Amino acid sequence: MFSHIMVGSNDLTKAKAFYDAVLTTLGVPAGGAFGDRVFYSSPGGNFAVTKPINGQAATFANGGTVAFACSSPEQVQAWHAAGVASGGVSCEDPPGVREVGGGKLYLAYLRDPDGNKLCAIHRMG
Repeated sequence: MFSHIMVGSNDLTKAKAFYDAVLTTLGVPAGGAFGDRVFYSSPGGNFAVTKPINGQAATFANGGTVAFACSSPEQVQAWHAAGVASGGVSCEDPPGVREVGGGKLYLAYLRDPDGNKLCAIHRMG
């Protein structure tokens, strides 16, 4: 259904350092910078960070979340730790198990340096 997800940034250098750190924990190579955009590619899809093309300041979506699939609770923890160490801010509840509609999820939430809300998720079954 999706081709890619793109979030805005006001500081691509800071954003690239942050996303290189968190996405490396998921096995995604460092992003490639092309002008005012940084692209990350994986077999599961593409993610990008951009300066807004209209020249206005980047803002984050209220109620929006970008979620990254993880293979284990340990990978979620590594993602979260890399994000906090790279300028992200932990948000929502602390990383851990959540019971939802007949299943368990291991989740962690961060805000990136521009305020975009991110989630790492492992479906436990």
